[in-house]
Order: sequence, then structure tokens, then C-alpha cells
Amino acid sequence: MSGSEICLRDGVEVMLIHPAYKDRVEARWFHPGFWGARARPVDSGGRGSAWFISDDDVSAVLREYRRGGLIARLSEKNYVFTTESRVRSFAEFRLLNRMVGMGLPVPRPVAAMYRKINPLRYEAAIIVERLENTKPLADLVSSLDDEDWYRVGRTVRQFHDAGIQHADLNCFNILLRGGEAFLIDFDRGRLVGDSAPGAGWKKTNLDRLHRSLSKVSGDADGDSLRRSWQAFMRGYQSPLSTPGAA
Repeated sequence: MSGSEICLRDGVEVMLIHPAYKDRVEARWFHPGFWGARARPVDSGGRGSAWFISDDDVSAVLREYRRGGLIARLSEKNYVFTTESRVRSFAEFRLLNRMVGMGLPVPRPVAAMYRKINPLRYEAAIIVERLENTKPLADLVSSLDDEDWYRVGRTVRQFHDAGIQHADLNCFNILLRGGEAFLIDFDRGRLVGDSAPGAGWKKTNLDRLHRSLSKVSGDADGDSLRRSWQAFMRGYQSPLSTPGAA
């Protein structure tokens, strides 16, 4: 156990809990039914596996790990268990904690859980603090100006300079609030050693985001998207120091 996590075992469920929530989180927090009317499905990009949850002084997002594509027809929620350290919810919890410590704009993790279905398979979920009054980039594409796109580009550059590889950088995983931009959903994300400007994973990230924007922009001729992307790249290519660097 590190200073930024507490591990609890509650029957078949194993949890990592942020110390700020150590006396509060229970295993039933990971079941949407427990929250009743205090759980509301995430309506943009949640794919039916994420809920806004709230209590008197809790405002968070509960997300279950679910597969996409053809493999989901065989096993939507079950994953192969190898070691506890490689459980997807635990890996994301720890990466978020690391990024919060680096000063990157991400939600703080509340807790992560997994439960063994059998010796070889598990299900998992994570709870993170809700970033209040934010909207997904996907919902704002047509209303942003060049300055907004520039700021989004600089934010993505922050993560790349810190060596953070987002596994699914799309316009639903970037949230905006006024002049701030945040990245969310770091399932399968990782801190990589190669943070050089020419690192191939960075181009893959940017290409994925561009494809996502193309799908949601509704820009038939592409002129508006081209201008927006140029402003984004100006922000991305503007040098900045690595957050949290010693």
C-alpha cells in the first residue's frame, strides 16, 4: 500500500481507495442500483457503462469496464485475470493518482474495484471525482473559436510532454470548462519512457483525435474543421515545460 491508496478486501471484491475517502467507500458504491435516483447515466460518450453519482458531499462518476466491438458479444464485462497489478481498474486508478501528482488536468480517483468471476476472469469498475460544469469537446465542436482550440492543443501537448499515452484520445474524452481543458478515461493509458517530439505514439494519438473530430463535426466540406485543427496544432506545437518535472 502506498500513501495515495488503501487496499481493502470485502468478500469477493477487492478495492483501492483514495485516502480522502478511506472511511466512506463501500463495495456497494460500485453497483449503480445502490445509488437509485442519485445515479444518472452519462449521456455523452458513456456507452451505457458510466453514471454520474451523488450524495450529500459526493459528486463522482462510476464507470464499469466493458468491451467494445465483436468480442463484446462473447464477453462484454469479463477480462482475463493475470495478476492484481494488471487489473484495468487498478492500473487506471494508479495512473490517475500519478497524473494528479504531476499537476495534469485529470479527475482525482476515488476508488477502484475488481471481483473475480472465476480463477481466470474478473469484472471491474472505477469511481472518479466529477469535473463539475464541464462539457465534452464533442458537444462544443461547432461553437469553439481559435483560442479555444489553441488551449485544447496545449493541454494535449502537456500530457505528451509528460510521457502520458492516452489509449483512446477522442473528442468525448476531452472536457472543457471556460478556459480549461481536461482529459478523462485513461483505461489502458500508460506512462511511457519515450516522450521525444517524434515519438510514434504521439502521432497515433493525434490522428485518432482528428478522426473523432471528423466524425462529429458535421462539416461537409471540411473547411471549418481544417481551420479548427490548425489552431489546435498551433497550441500543440507551442513549447511548454513538462508538468511535475523535477
